Amino acid sequence: MAKPCDQTRRLQALPRSALAGRLHQRLETLGGVKEQGYPRGYASVRDYVSRTLRGKPQQVGPRPPSARVVTRWILTHPEALPEGDRLQLKAVLANCPELTALAEHVCSFAHMLKHLDGDQLPEWIEAASATTELPSLRHFAQHLLRDLEAVTAGLTLPWNSGVVEGHVNRIKMLKRQMFGRAGFALLRKRVLLAT
Repeated sequence: MAKPCDQTRRLQALPRSALAGRLHQRLETLGGVKEQGYPRGYASVRDYVSRTLRGKPQQVGPRPPSARVVTRWILTHPEALPEGDRLQLKAVLANCPELTALAEHVCSFAHMLKHLDGDQLPEWIEAASATTELPSLRHFAQHLLRDLEAVTAGLTLPWNSGVVEGHVNRIKMLKRQMFGRAGFALLRKRVLLAT
């Protein structure tokens, strides 16, 4: 008797038509095809196998949204979402209570950020730290506690360092374009001429 591995290799080496013929013969010996009145042929074998072994074919629904798409939906202001995306987000949130809780925390943080309500930050951190099913959010909230005064000032005051960070980013891009070979004088000229 051959090993199962050898039998598998021999069957894999056969063309599909030969495999279908062997399956048809095997079903006939078991009485599956003839007794049930199926005509001879490979299509009847395929029908028999699909009905008997696999059951009814499953309906293929729409593809679920990716994690990146759901993240974009959650981070976008609800009024800025198109109606189709809003309905899909509602369906996703209905099926996952953890995502619903996360979306509520993100929405309340965005509200603090937009309306400069930094005085609500300690309550938000306490609520986010209490979530046991969202460890990443809990860690984020605990890291905010390390520099609470600076984060509160950033969420309260109308001033920020965004313009300075933009200039630093532009200077780094210019330096990368020169592959790090240019000295300070050339970099200074490029920065002054680029503005």
